[in-house]
Amino acid sequence: MGIGLEFDERYSRQVLFRGIGASGQEKLNSARAVIVGCGATGSALASLLARSGVGTLRIIDRDYVEVSNLQRQTLFDEADAAESVPKAIAAARQIAKFNSQIAVEPQVADLTPANIDSLLADFPLILDGTDNFETRYLINDFAVKNSRAWIYTAAVGSYGVTMNILPGQTACLACVFPEAPQGTSETCDTAGILNSVVNAAASIAATEALKFLVGAERQLRRTLLSFDFWTNQWAEIAADKPRPGCRACQRNEFPHLQGEGRPPITLCGRNSVQIHERQRPINFEQISERLKSHGSVKHNAFVLKFQKDSYEMILFPDGRAIIKGTTDTATARSLYARYVGN
Repeated sequence: MGIGLEFDERYSRQVLFRGIGASGQEKLNSARAVIVGCGATGSALASLLARSGVGTLRIIDRDYVEVSNLQRQTLFDEADAAESVPKAIAAARQIAKFNSQIAVEPQVADLTPANIDSLLADFPLILDGTDNFETRYLINDFAVKNSRAWIYTAAVGSYGVTMNILPGQTACLACVFPEAPQGTSETCDTAGILNSVVNAAASIAATEALKFLVGAERQLRRTLLSFDFWTNQWAEIAADKPRPGCRACQRNEFPHLQGEGRPPITLCGRNSVQIHERQRPINFEQISERLKSHGSVKHNAFVLKFQKDSYEMILFPDGRAIIKGTTDTATARSLYARYVGN
């Protein structure tokens, strides 16, 4: 279809940029991209791509909005935090307020080997808004196996990093990081994070996404780019070709798609454990009635919050839960079994 008056006016400044133009904007309008994780980086990516007119965005996130998110997660407000709205839902609502012309598909889910095909299969571009290497390796295995482009992006403290991954053309994540960083790797919880770093990393990744979606693949950066805004350091590592012997893009071994070594994940920024081993529908009305004699309980359409002593359980309709107040998997599983059931 041709670009209508309102469409033309909305994106007029972007169309004036020769790298995109009217034909590129038409491509963006029909483009599809999926963002895995809608925390700091993911929400910035979602906002930038939605404002750029990417026609369909799927946003996948397992978490809900908290007050501590508002310092850096740009699609959420105090009402979202007060109501514990799932991030994917809150993001879709906010995007609809500034661009009702695009389609946003919120998915309140934890990306796993069991659901990755159904959640990612229809999208030619995957963007990383996650906070852990386990999920990134899962995305990488899926992308390499299915020849899907994806963009790795991370930020913590004053440090940011991003890399374009074009299976068959560039290095993949397993080429650059054969093993996940171990031991003292910093997180938002231990090192904090600057919101300016989040937005810088997301802006770089979003620009690379636009290049890909309009077909400007020659302009795509083929390095791993990292920067530290506080110490004013920048570095680039060549990533223009696969590493010989890489288990993913050379040997076609995809252990993360098989769920090998997949642990319950301690979430970024909280003393908590996610339980995602049991999937069954939860009736919030029924379980609220059962739990109210054991502690404080409240729920909305999206989450149920149950407080017992120093622990808080956040329960989702699919049976997944986040147990706050512990990083011990056994304790979290015991609390889940006691109050939700096996």
